[in-house]
Parts: sequence; C-alpha cells; structure tokens
Amino acid sequence: MKIKELLSPEKDKEYFMLGNEAAVRGVLECGLSLAATYPGTPSSEIGDILYKIAKNANVYFEFSSNEKVAVEVAAAAASTGLRTFSFMKHVGVNVASDSLMSSAYIGVEGSFLLLIADDPSTFSSQNEQDTRHFARQANIPLFEPSNPQEIKDFIHYAYDISDEYDLPVIIRTTTRVSHMRGVVKTDEYTKNTINAGEFKNERLHVPVPEAARVMHKNLVDKINILREVSNGSPLNKMIDNGADIGIITSGGAYNYVIDVVNQNNLNVNILKIGFSHPYPEKLVKQFLENNREVLVVEEVDPINEMETLAIVGKYNMDTKVHGKRDGTLSEIFEYNPNIVFDALRKLLNFEDNRPEANEKSSIQLPSRPATLCAGCPHRAAYYSARQAINSLNLDVESIHPSDIGCYTLGIAPPYNMANYLMSMGASVGTSCGFSKSTENQPIISFIGDSTFFHAGIPPLINALHNKNKFTLVILDNRITAMTGGQTNPGIPFDGMGLEAPAISIEKIVRAIGVEFVEEINPLNVNKMIEVYKEALKYDG
Repeated sequence: MKIKELLSPEKDKEYFMLGNEAAVRGVLECGLSLAATYPGTPSSEIGDILYKIAKNANVYFEFSSNEKVAVEVAAAAASTGLRTFSFMKHVGVNVASDSLMSSAYIGVEGSFLLLIADDPSTFSSQNEQDTRHFARQANIPLFEPSNPQEIKDFIHYAYDISDEYDLPVIIRTTTRVSHMRGVVKTDEYTKNTINAGEFKNERLHVPVPEAARVMHKNLVDKINILREVSNGSPLNKMIDNGADIGIITSGGAYNYVIDVVNQNNLNVNILKIGFSHPYPEKLVKQFLENNREVLVVEEVDPINEMETLAIVGKYNMDTKVHGKRDGTLSEIFEYNPNIVFDALRKLLNFEDNRPEANEKSSIQLPSRPATLCAGCPHRAAYYSARQAINSLNLDVESIHPSDIGCYTLGIAPPYNMANYLMSMGASVGTSCGFSKSTENQPIISFIGDSTFFHAGIPPLINALHNKNKFTLVILDNRITAMTGGQTNPGIPFDGMGLEAPAISIEKIVRAIGVEFVEEINPLNVNKMIEVYKEALKYDG
C-alpha cells in the first residue's frame, strides 16, 4: 500500500493491507514512540516500512545489532513511560529470551508490545519452534490474530493490557498471517508527539534475588487476574451452531477451519482463541460441556490441545479431544484446507466431493533449487575456497561451518562449502569445537557481516583466547541481504536514514587480537585462492 495511505489520519477508511502493514498501522494508531528490531522473515516488512516512515511519523526506529538488544532498547524506553514496539522472527526470541524473561519481572511504566512471527514449515528458518512456549515460560500475555484486520485490532487491545498491568505483551503471527492480504478498516491516527519520557525510581527495577522473589509473586498475581480477563476477552469468539462436534482453533489455523466449514456446509461449533495465554479455562470448559467431541486445530505444537486436555482431566469430563496427540492432525508443518478437511472427515464422516481429490496434475514442473544470485560475490568466495582446498590433495574431508544468511546456499554444488549449521554466529563457535576435536582436517567457516555483528564477536574472542585453529571468512557485502537489504552497524547510516558511524569489522577483528587478517575483493579469484592457501597454512 502507499505510504500516504498508511499514514492517513482518517478513521473508518478501508485499505487492502499486508498483515505486516496492518501491524505498522496498528502501532501508529496507538501512539508509538519507539521501535527496535533485528530483521528476520516473516516479520521483515514491518521494519522496512518503519524505516521509510519513521521520520514522517516522528517515531524513533532502529535496526538493532541483534534481537536481545532490540528488546532491551524497547523495554527500557517503555520504562520511561513511552509506548514501544519490538518485533522479530521466532528464532530471534532465543537470542532475546534472557532479557525478555526479566522484562516481565521488571514490568513497564508505559507499554511494550512484542510481535513475534513464527514460521511453520520453515520457509525461511532453521526450525519450527512455537513462540507460545516462551509466553508461558515468561508469564507474558500472548494474543493470536488470524488476519490483517485482527493484527491491527489486537495491537490496540495489547497496548491497553500492557498499560493496565504494566507488562510486556506478545502478539504471535505466522508466515501466512504476516504475509496474507486483506481489507483493514482504520482507526484514527495522530502523528506522535511524545519522544521523551522520564525514568523514575519509584519502584525497583533491579531483580536481585530478594527483589526478584517479590517481582515473581507480583507477576504470578497479574497472570492469575489475566486468566479471568482472558475468559471474557473479545479476542475470543464462539460460533454456536447447535452441533455436538466442536473445533477449537487459533491464529492462522482458523482460516483453514472456517474455509472448510463454510465451503462444505458442515454443522460444527467453533471456538476461536484469540487471547491465547493465559488460556481461557472457563470459556473452554463451557465449550467442552456443549460438545461430544472436539478437534483442536493449531500450528505448530499442541499447546492449546494440551491445555484443553488438562481441563478435561481437571473436571473429569467425557468430551473426547482430538488433534495432534492422537494422530488426527500432524505434529509438524503448517496446515492447509485439505489437511483440515481430512481431519474433519474422520470426525464427521462426510463425502469427499473435492474435484481435485483424486486427480494429479499431468504437468511436470522443473526443479528450481535455491541458488546464489547471478553476480553475487559469495560465489567467487566459495569457488576460490574450493579451489584452494582441492589444491591441497587432502585424504581427509574439510569442515565448513556456515551461518544464517543467503550465503548458506554455499551448501549446494559445485561449491559444497557448508556442512554444519546451527544458529546466528554459530559458524565461529562450532569452528572452535571442531578445532579442538579433529586433527588435520582443514576448517574454513563462513559468516556474513550482519551476522558477525549480531552474534559472531563473542565466539571469535573465545577462539583467540582458547588458541583455536581455523579460517574464518567474513563475507562483508555491507547489507543485511537475505531479509531484504536492511542496514547494519557496518553501514554509514542508521534505521532513521541518518548518517551514523560505520563500524569497521577489520578493526574489531584486529582489536580482539587476530594477527592474520586479509581484506580482499573475492572477485579477484587468483589472489583469493592464494590468500586461502596462506590462511590454511597459518598456525592460528
């Protein structure tokens, strides 16, 4: 959508929005003062939009060096009374979790919203983890919208809850919800005028053990109050069709459920959970009492299902609960209407009239494996490394820890330059492990510039201190490429588009104490091969 539409002050205007665009509109309508993120798909578009509009909206925005820093920036600003926002993909919560857990204890003076985009089926991620576990572990309220309109509306509700209970609040989306489009009706938007709050010492913000015990009790008390709020929340919707078969669903999975039910005229009751944590026990109990069997449809883990089964057990109910645990639905990957259709057929035993049910397409599509872009300098970096290794005529395999970025595609032929991958920055840490546990196997690891700033510096310090031997290639293309070309600390401007100091990777590496440092254009292939050979011979 157009920027002027996104910033329109008018109420009740309807625009066709991406889910992530609706998130931006929502936080702006709520009086956002500050936002911080580290880019990660499927949440990246939120940052791209804020980068474009931050100055016009009078909102401070930054691409932080990693998700932990982003949460710390937003949480601290919220503790001065501001309305703040942080957002990231699901694996970013792993990085942010240390500070996120404490943020719930400390609380906020203003309001703090965290949007986390999960990635069922791992379209752009290394795992399928479910953010709802973090909300339960941290005792942070969590809401699950199903479409762009709900994303915007749930954000309003989330800030109200954060204001009232002095807690951070999480909104969980998924790839399909973040990237679906739909009509969104706006609320009034007024340009932000609050850029500075005031930090006050009226209550303790330092969770030393004695204080942390009090903070934890206060947090649990708030969550117990929110259990009642959840039961009556307008985010939850019950559709009672007078049937004796029910469906409990949430988030993007609701869209598949409602499509299948409407298209096939199925007579079922539906409970849509929007206020996902704390789980609305009384509401779910009421729903269970009115249904002989219930199917729980959710992505990714059976969290609502386990909560529902606990209610059945607690109240000794006869209602049968189906879902992932009994094999009615898959425990992995995202769902779609066909998957939900098949699950409902098991319960309702209706005829399969889908025209495509038993037909296979005769069209044979060619394979389209992911590949590095034409002209990408990473191609030359990998080609040169492969040539240098081949010239050594080794009788052992070389080891190539890789990292998170488009350069992970070095795994593919003809390079074959990635054979171990864990998480952001892990190329360096795992190289340390391989250095201490192997003999005579050359180790060349690869990390991008943004990933190096994100999580590569501590393990490099570890490598030098513990006298590890490996070659680290920092692929510095001066951009956060894979997620859409966002800025990072190595670029001379910031998330507001203003000039900023560019942090030199070479100076950081030398300051740590690394002595063999070569900066070279990978497109100079002959020189690159020679540098690789020298590095492989270097004792360090």
